[in-house]
Amino acid sequence: MIAHSAKATRQDGLSSAPVSCDAGATARRASRPLRIAVGIASAGRPSILLETVDYLVGLPVQPQRLIVCVPANDDAAGLADRLDVEVIIGSRGLTSQRNSIIRASAADTDILIFLDDDFIPAATFLARMAAVLAANPDVAIATGEVLADGVLIGGLDMSKALQVLHTAGEGSERVTDVYNAYGCNMAVRLAPVLEHALAFDEQLPLYGWLEDVDFSRSIARYGRSVRVEGARGVHLGVRSGRQPGQRLGYSQVANPVYLIRKGTMSKGRAIAQIGRNILANASGIVFNDRLVDRWGRLHGNWLALIDLLASRAAPSRILEFGNPPSRAPSPPIATKRR
Repeated sequence: MIAHSAKATRQDGLSSAPVSCDAGATARRASRPLRIAVGIASAGRPSILLETVDYLVGLPVQPQRLIVCVPANDDAAGLADRLDVEVIIGSRGLTSQRNSIIRASAADTDILIFLDDDFIPAATFLARMAAVLAANPDVAIATGEVLADGVLIGGLDMSKALQVLHTAGEGSERVTDVYNAYGCNMAVRLAPVLEHALAFDEQLPLYGWLEDVDFSRSIARYGRSVRVEGARGVHLGVRSGRQPGQRLGYSQVANPVYLIRKGTMSKGRAIAQIGRNILANASGIVFNDRLVDRWGRLHGNWLALIDLLASRAAPSRILEFGNPPSRAPSPPIATKRR
């Protein structure tokens, strides 16, 4: 089901058109073992990306392909001449880069596992994901068990991640239905993606806040969205290269509203999400949260609310403004190899 393989590095100029899949191709896919690819979109974090790729290629179980998409060669420093990873160049933005990975993998891949460039899977992660998707053809998208998430605590380093994975050991293989996969690790069955010309929404620019919800609810029309508890990993949540506070704060309001209008997020869930974000930013200021740019995020929340009242709120508006200095600069988070 999963074999050891090495692919030549390539840098392709890929079109933005969705890839279709005919009935014959679907039948051929069903008659052979599942082929697995891992796809990583990254920008501005070459050392983190290199560290993660080095870890992945050292695991005992390997995918047929490991594909990295970056907006520029410098974003993949140290990977260009390697034979164990494919490097492609795509337009900057998480959604656009993930679409480039879909197009690059479409011809010979059944299951595409998207990992963040700072997600560290356990040694059994790929095998367990593959087993669940092979045994449950009705599953369209799956997400694993995140044992620790550095996004919530200001970031983790590789040594801490490995310690968490070692301490946790093996877990159950229980599969439960969920509303959406978590973007740091998503296993996607490509057949419905290709058959229905699904894609990540490139109207969600840059960091693509809530792109995981949007894509999960789009593909959920054609199969189950599940969580696989035994597929474990750690999300480092490295803060370098992430979206600045003001832009993220704007997205925290504008993106849920956009998804309501699109029909991929329920009104109740979106309103609750917006409320939690605003409350977290406001309370973070009150309690002097120095791990996150709460002032910048709250300012972005406020700009989005003003735009909503003026009927001009849109996810792409974050491209029109930069990010002012935060009032409470966050302390640096030490990470390995940085």
